[in-house]
Amino acid sequence: MTIKSDELSTEMRALRDRVVGITDVVVASADGLLITAEADDTVDGECLAALAAASLSIARRAGTATGKGPVGHTVARFSDGYMVTQAVGDMALMAVLGDSGMDLKRFHAESQASADRIGLLLTAAAGSTQIG
Repeated sequence: MTIKSDELSTEMRALRDRVVGITDVVVASADGLLITAEADDTVDGECLAALAAASLSIARRAGTATGKGPVGHTVARFSDGYMVTQAVGDMALMAVLGDSGMDLKRFHAESQASADRIGLLLTAAAGSTQIG
């Protein structure tokens, strides 16, 4: 699979630039395997990818069990910030960490377009056989 990590990184940085308070962004497969990360050294991208996949999976099961429909994203609020997990189609996800001042309203307005663009990049790469 060829994943144009420069293009993914550019999209992830653009989301971070558009939304105040985003500190880290990770793209992973739906089963929690890290694809790429725009994160500082204090964040373990592989761990975050796995945790995000688990939280999104639980939310998907809850949506099915309660009849509320498919999940779009999850939000966890902590004493010092947020973790938002956004579905990227059926096969991937985007995990976003933010500080306590993260603009969630702006994130909700911007995140679906970023997830759609990331999904297109991943889909385009799915037919290729090289990692690049």
